Amino acid sequence: MYSNLRSLIFKIDPERAHFLAIQSLKLNLVSNIFDENKNDPILKTKLFNQDLDNPIGIAAGFDKNAEVYNPLFKLGFGFVEVGTVTPLKQYGNEKPRVFRLVEDQALINRLGFNNHGSDTILNRIKSNKKLGVLGVNVGPNKDSNDRLNDYLIGLEKFSEVADYITINISSPNTENLRNFHDENKLKELLKSISEKKKQLKTEIPVAVKISPDINENQIDLISEILLENEISAIIISNTSESSRETLQNIQRHQKGGLSGKPIEKKSNLLISKFYNLIKGKIKIIGVGGVDSGKAAYDKFLLGADYVQLYTGMVFQGPNIAGMIKKDLKELLIRDGVKNFTEIVGNKTVS
Repeated sequence: MYSNLRSLIFKIDPERAHFLAIQSLKLNLVSNIFDENKNDPILKTKLFNQDLDNPIGIAAGFDKNAEVYNPLFKLGFGFVEVGTVTPLKQYGNEKPRVFRLVEDQALINRLGFNNHGSDTILNRIKSNKKLGVLGVNVGPNKDSNDRLNDYLIGLEKFSEVADYITINISSPNTENLRNFHDENKLKELLKSISEKKKQLKTEIPVAVKISPDINENQIDLISEILLENEISAIIISNTSESSRETLQNIQRHQKGGLSGKPIEKKSNLLISKFYNLIKGKIKIIGVGGVDSGKAAYDKFLLGADYVQLYTGMVFQGPNIAGMIKKDLKELLIRDGVKNFTEIVGNKTVS
């Protein structure tokens, strides 16, 4: 059905199309009638000691303002991450700021943390009881004088309503944000996060979302720092500022972060490298090019415990979770696996 509508939808400006998608979900105009594998035990797992029906999540960026997380659960996603949320409301960068690269199954965005602000989003979550595991992705305001403190504000605001908090240090669309990948800055940030958790007397799990554009030395350093600070999960990865060489679409050189199929290999390589360093001590959430059961399966084999998607839904439609679960189940049965967790990090399976 979506394939018939896609050509019409793709005639609409991407940001406008996303707005319409959010409105459709708010009105419950999208159903999961094609989800044949809801609650299938072969896909069950746990995220931070909470039961998940499946390991397929929605990445931050789709439901920026926590408006439709419950409809997304109803579409069959195992967990949902909202945001990125900043302490204060902000418009983001100037439009146009989202570009659809159809030939490449990709998006380029330079949104810049546009969101309604932490107070509004907190009240929204409080008034809409979540139907599943909900993560809140937090970041600093663009013009903040103390970006580190902005993360602490996000942690404090959402620690009682979220199931986990993601520290977003990797968006390419907020100037100098990726400086937090530097050894000293990352150590200072995560130490402050740890101290804030103790002050709040909260055990909420913390994930860190990293850039796909880091180098070999940074991989080693980041792994070491995450382990030292007992971070619960690493999200690999955000959008890429590079990876444009093989793109076909004429908009490939637009400034912003590239997501979708073109960053799949880069994401997978990072997953494998981090998995070999952290050896299961930190959970890995794989992001980048997840548009099929095979794409998810590949990430699990390389060491991801869960996957998230966003761009895949743009190209495959709102029932993508059901499609992925169906494909994933078939692959697991083919390989004689009783539960997908058995294949995590097992490159010899397939």
